[in-house]
Amino acid sequence: MIGTRGSGFGARLIVVVAVMAMACGGGKRSQFLSIATGGTGGVYYPYGGGIAKVLNESVPGVRATAEVTAASVDNLKLIRDGKADIAFTLADTLADAVAARGPFAGGAPVPAASLAVLYSNYTQLVALASSNITSVAGLKGKVVSTGSPGSGTEGIAFRVLRAAGLDPDTDVTRQGLGVAESSDALKDGKIDAFFWSGGLPTPSVQDLSHTSGITIRMIPTADLVPALTREFGNLYFPLDIPAGTYPGVNTPVPVVGVANVLVVNRSMPDELAYQITKAIFEHQPELAAIHPEARSLSPKTAMTGSPAEFHPGAKKYFDSHR
Repeated sequence: MIGTRGSGFGARLIVVVAVMAMACGGGKRSQFLSIATGGTGGVYYPYGGGIAKVLNESVPGVRATAEVTAASVDNLKLIRDGKADIAFTLADTLADAVAARGPFAGGAPVPAASLAVLYSNYTQLVALASSNITSVAGLKGKVVSTGSPGSGTEGIAFRVLRAAGLDPDTDVTRQGLGVAESSDALKDGKIDAFFWSGGLPTPSVQDLSHTSGITIRMIPTADLVPALTREFGNLYFPLDIPAGTYPGVNTPVPVVGVANVLVVNRSMPDELAYQITKAIFEHQPELAAIHPEARSLSPKTAMTGSPAEFHPGAKKYFDSHR
């Protein structure tokens, strides 16, 4: 089990702490599971806390805990190195991991297997309504946060900038901040805009949009989906951030979408993977009560959109629900 990464661990949502104890009954040791999520200001962290709660309450002998991480790239490296058991990741980062390219180049493919496609991430490019930024191209010469180093947000931000004809290294002054730090920096005038790939609503963006004297502007990015598809395949698709998602977002904003996938190491025993998958879907209403993105969780869509093979244990569950 990995240690807490980042600050504010446990400050925002339910995180179940594993207790070193014997399982009740037959003297059998508990199975400890570490869930690699993301920063405290995003969706992975509360969603992962909800999954930990569900597993602890419904899978006998399992003790799970959600961990703060730098998200997708970091999470897949933790899966590769045996330092996490379950991980959230973006589908495009997962595609790089299983092909040993991009941030995973130079090593063996990451032995990740999918449990479920959870929901879609929205590429949220946030500026102030008082700025003159209305497009990705308008970021030229600006100070822009492209996400935490090693995060899926950073990967998408670089690709979106390049698709718009901008060089992330020379055309913008780049900052590598997480979503909570990015929101604070935009509010304080330290950056002009920031990228965030996440579900809706994202807590940190929501907090920013409710700040007195601040009106945010969501910059559209969906016009770049064709260029992204030509280069990377069908990993990206257009989505609309609905009007009213945040104060100041008064009309739908078309943006780049990408799937979120829950993965494990291929070496996980089939029965354990089956029990985890079964628990998540059987307790979907409880997860949805913790974060609204869990409303999207459905066996009908859970096998669509992952670039990694599904674990045999997950397949067993879905085969029984066709």
